[in-house]
Amino acid sequence: MPLRQHLLELRKRLFLASLGLVLGAVGGWFLYDPLLAVLQHPLTAAATEQGKQISLNFTALGSPLDMQIKVAFFLAAIVSSPWWLYQLWAFVTPGLTRRERAYAYSFVGAAVPLFLAGVALAWWVLPHAVAMLTGFIPKGTSGLFTAQEYLSFVMRLMLAFGLAFVLPVVLVGLNFAGLLRHEALAKGWRWAVLIAFVFAAVMTPTPDAWTMILVALPICVLYFGALGVSTLHDRRADKRRVAAPR
Repeated sequence: MPLRQHLLELRKRLFLASLGLVLGAVGGWFLYDPLLAVLQHPLTAAATEQGKQISLNFTALGSPLDMQIKVAFFLAAIVSSPWWLYQLWAFVTPGLTRRERAYAYSFVGAAVPLFLAGVALAWWVLPHAVAMLTGFIPKGTSGLFTAQEYLSFVMRLMLAFGLAFVLPVVLVGLNFAGLLRHEALAKGWRWAVLIAFVFAAVMTPTPDAWTMILVALPICVLYFGALGVSTLHDRRADKRRVAAPR
């Protein structure tokens, strides 16, 4: 496909993905209050367990509106994940045959549960991280956190975990599209494991190593799963190429 057509295809997919996010954000706008209560639950739970005054504060006049917009789009990113993940796959594989494009449904079918699993894992990690960090608040003082910083941290954490779980599926998609061979994945497995553990260490600011290991292991397993699927696909493709008449 020529460069101009690639750019047009990119613009089309970005527009469609953005449209899905905007429509999802409309629903998120009206669900802001219950969603805000859910997102700050780890903070209120830590305050109850530790017997401390811990609360969120809006320190600027426009902060409440800004946070409502951000939270609405955060919910939209999760709810509309099947839509924008499909747009990602459709952009990566525009030149495939009709039969090969059927893999798009398999891609979305695998990517969406993995994305949601990553978000769920982040939600499991979050209370432990909040409890540990708020534990450093000295007695006799209050923990007053800006809503901007806290909610941005929570949303970034959950989306980062979701995207980390989807990455191996993207690698498989690139392999099926003929853009990435399994040899490249095999050579880079050490870097992949290192990056997974660094990511887990940064995203789980708890002092115990077990939490970091529990976060990093699923990412490593998914990477090696992507390597296995890509290896089988490349071997079958090579056999078909050799057997094809010239």
